[in-house]
Amino acid sequence: MAPIVSIIMGSTSDLPVMEKAAAFLNDLHVPFEMNALSAHRTPEAVEEFAKNASGRGIKVIIAAAGMAAHLPGVIAASTTLPVIGVPIKSSLEGMDALLAIVQMPPGIPVATVGINAALNAAILAVEMLALHDPELAVRFAAYKEGLKKKIVKANEELKDVKYDYKTN
Repeated sequence: MAPIVSIIMGSTSDLPVMEKAAAFLNDLHVPFEMNALSAHRTPEAVEEFAKNASGRGIKVIIAAAGMAAHLPGVIAASTTLPVIGVPIKSSLEGMDALLAIVQMPPGIPVATVGINAALNAAILAVEMLALHDPELAVRFAAYKEGLKKKIVKANEELKDVKYDYKTN
């Protein structure tokens, strides 16, 4: 089984956040890999990874980083693959990472999700992949239907919540 999504994090301290992306990809049977690479501590390895990812069969890269958060942009600069950035809340409530990832120069885009929103990054990756994978599209549609059913059920359960002035 060869990976088609790569989850890259600047440090293994990002793993508790990025596990949500891994779990989602796993649940939808999307082969993925996970690695820790640092734009500042291992820049040569990041560049080598980014330049070779497509040739290894990777189709989407999810890159997480906190603080200066250069990792997603550095990867995007060295590949033609779509890169989804996940800003990690590590300092300044994650706003520093969010702004660092979202403010890319023209020609080097990084799709960016919310702070610590690894699950949304994986969902976005699956949406991209499902465009050319009918079986994955069916699994993803089932996931979305499950979300709808979950909210309908929650709304029904709200009927049992009682307050003196609640009217429904």
